[in-house]
Amino acid sequence: MNIRLLIAWFVMLLVSILNGTLRDFTYGKHLPELLAHQLSTASSIVLLGGVIFLYARRWAFTSARQAWQTGLFWMSLTVAFEFLFFHYVGGHSWQVLLANYDMSEGRLWPLILLWVAIAPYLAFRFFQPRNSPTNHE
Repeated sequence: MNIRLLIAWFVMLLVSILNGTLRDFTYGKHLPELLAHQLSTASSIVLLGGVIFLYARRWAFTSARQAWQTGLFWMSLTVAFEFLFFHYVGGHSWQVLLANYDMSEGRLWPLILLWVAIAPYLAFRFFQPRNSPTNHE
């Protein structure tokens, strides 16, 4: 496994923590909880996209397959962290954690996971030289 992938994921984790902290100490105090989380989801997608695109710009993915594998790896780490950390360290029940996946209730967390999974592929396509043969494995 490439250590750069783990470092990039830890950067994404740090960005996510900062995003949540910003929400909690600023607009989250003035908005309904659900709306604050929805706005935080939007800013998280933008910020995580920035990290992912910077990573892909610095260490280009060599194939579509590698980009997809990276996205799925980062998404898996994120889900594992969310459930393990927030259950065993944060003390949240499994029911509360699973409630974040209920988009019918306006919870948008799954969009972040989807973005983390697909953004590396989109970055691969964006940074791929226009005149080179495409590698869409």
